[in-house]
Amino acid sequence: MLEIIRDTLESIKSVPPLRLKSAQAHLDSLTKPPGSLGLLEDLAKKYAAIRDTDHLSIDRKLVIIFAADHGVTEEGISAYPAEVTPQMVQNFLDGGAAINVLARQQNAEVLVVDIGVNHRFSPHPDLLDRKIAFGTRNLAKEPAMTRAEAEESITIGIQIATELTDKGVDLLATGEMGIGNTTASSAIFSVLSGLPASQVTGRGTGIDDKTLQKKISVIQQALERHTPDPGDPIDILAKVGGFEIGGIIGLLLGAAAKSIPVVIDGLIASAGASLAIGLNPSVKDYIFPSHRSVEPGQEVFFNLIQAPPLFDLKMRLGEGTGAVLAFSLIEAAVKIYSEMATFQSAGIADRAET
Repeated sequence: MLEIIRDTLESIKSVPPLRLKSAQAHLDSLTKPPGSLGLLEDLAKKYAAIRDTDHLSIDRKLVIIFAADHGVTEEGISAYPAEVTPQMVQNFLDGGAAINVLARQQNAEVLVVDIGVNHRFSPHPDLLDRKIAFGTRNLAKEPAMTRAEAEESITIGIQIATELTDKGVDLLATGEMGIGNTTASSAIFSVLSGLPASQVTGRGTGIDDKTLQKKISVIQQALERHTPDPGDPIDILAKVGGFEIGGIIGLLLGAAAKSIPVVIDGLIASAGASLAIGLNPSVKDYIFPSHRSVEPGQEVFFNLIQAPPLFDLKMRLGEGTGAVLAFSLIEAAVKIYSEMATFQSAGIADRAET
């Protein structure tokens, strides 16, 4: 394992229970019945405990879209051709995608990372060129990447998290783009859960029944051929994952090491988060799930973190769209925590003694 990954893993610590207790005490002092704001209070408590500061605020929000191509698209398992990956990346950079619209509405920045797209892009201020290769190999026939490439993708995510922390980011969201990546993610969830591919694989971009059966068959054959080790997240990533999934893993590790909370989007981001938790279970303390995807494999992630999604809008787009929608709930919770009066400051009588 590369030293940067090992050092990052060693620096991630669980959020101390005392911080959660202190945050709860502050919430209980606010001018409302205890617990009356429900899950908003849970969000505020978790965010406050992660950040551990007397001046809690969210001033800079950012969604990071890791983009990469997948060799498995050769098997005809997507409704769209691989050429859509670079086309959508350009759409992100032009500001025309759904994630751009939602990010603008949330006053959040969008940063695109080319970690393995089969295309050369012109320089752009919102694009980071961190290309490892022009896509992964076809996991139906050979491992998606070498272990060294898998570790490189994780390292890139760690480095980006560190850079953004130094620039004062308060809240991150995971986004992704890569035709074929629901196949890789479903394979990951099959390994982690021990469930057959048929139970964790969905329609992704909207494939028909025949293509869905082909997709399930490709995943099952890849797992039988490569036998990923369920106890080794990097082995799983290398054999059936994607470069963007590795980037998400690294981002989560780096953010947790720097006490930066990250909102998890749909299936692909959840696959990366699940592998990150496999590398260090304390990562769970620093992530917020956003929405429930219609993809069945994501349930493995919710079972792993033992927490429900914040909402279910029947979404399956990816890009970080669900995660950015969750920004508004988290920011509302933080404002309640920071701006609401206490019983003492407002001169209002607290609950009667019994």
